[in-house]
Amino acid sequence: MLPLLLLPAMAGAQGFAGLGTEAGAFRMPERGYAFDFPADHGPHPGFRIEWWYVTANLDGADGATYGLQWTLFRSALTPDAAADGPGQLWMGHAAVTTETAHHMTERLSRGGIGTAGVVAEPFEAWIDEWRMAGPSFDDLTLTAAGPDFAYDVALSAEGPLVLHGDAGFSVKSAAGQASHYYSQPFYDVVGTLTLPDGEVAVTGQAWLDREWSSQPLAAEQIGWDWFSLSFEDGDKLMGFRLREADGGAFTAATWIGADGSAEALPDGRLAAEPLGVAEVAGREVPVRWRLTLAEKGLDVTVAALNEQAWMDSAFPYWEGPVTVTGSHAGRGYLEMTGYE
Repeated sequence: MLPLLLLPAMAGAQGFAGLGTEAGAFRMPERGYAFDFPADHGPHPGFRIEWWYVTANLDGADGATYGLQWTLFRSALTPDAAADGPGQLWMGHAAVTTETAHHMTERLSRGGIGTAGVVAEPFEAWIDEWRMAGPSFDDLTLTAAGPDFAYDVALSAEGPLVLHGDAGFSVKSAAGQASHYYSQPFYDVVGTLTLPDGEVAVTGQAWLDREWSSQPLAAEQIGWDWFSLSFEDGDKLMGFRLREADGGAFTAATWIGADGSAEALPDGRLAAEPLGVAEVAGREVPVRWRLTLAEKGLDVTVAALNEQAWMDSAFPYWEGPVTVTGSHAGRGYLEMTGYE
């Protein structure tokens, strides 16, 4: 969903990871913005923060279930920093999650030296040797490696891009903070994971999020719980709950039909209730949830495949695959930040 700023000085600033800090001279998202593809698959350097974010639910030839993450974050030091210049900071996260293990690693880079960047057409995003690239956004190869894992998978889009919120203008708070936000939630996946016990052939589905902004959070928002769920009947749900310091929350969601149609659901329509917590990295994190959405007849339990899917990165957070049971069956991904 949202990025984690690379600037250590902002760690104690307003909002989680400084994402509620005033935008200053950086550009702000505008309602009515007309997306231009494939150009918008590339970077938007006038905005302070941006990300390319892939999660995948996979089935192994060994009968096991896996989760995969590949993320590239861009953070601008100044509003006039060139997209490929030294005024950009880049951070990459990669992970593979199983029922019993969570493998993750992080890469950091400065712009202007060729070690990280994004090109819109033909599409390529990279940091060091990690790559997401292909002849088009519908046909990509994804690679990454860490000390104890690696993966090489192909993504093939079987449905359209989905714009969240008001035609891609995604509101994040009652005060109006927002981002430009779209997804490709219809990728089929095939490829190979390399784990400590050897290689595993995998197939499954992936979800890619694209988002950019300069102040996506309000100052009082301390973290979020973000869900991307794919149901067995072909429908999908993107939903998030942004938690506030006083105990309140702002929610939004998109109901995505199997045909790619999208219905935006504003604050208050999606209800997300923690059902159970686990001790993770010395803190309590909710790893079982009840999600309800009355107008869609949705009443489901979302549970972590591996409760210990902690991303021990510069700005730590929880991210991992989940199962869905109840009125709708399926699986997906959950990201949670701001749990101290």
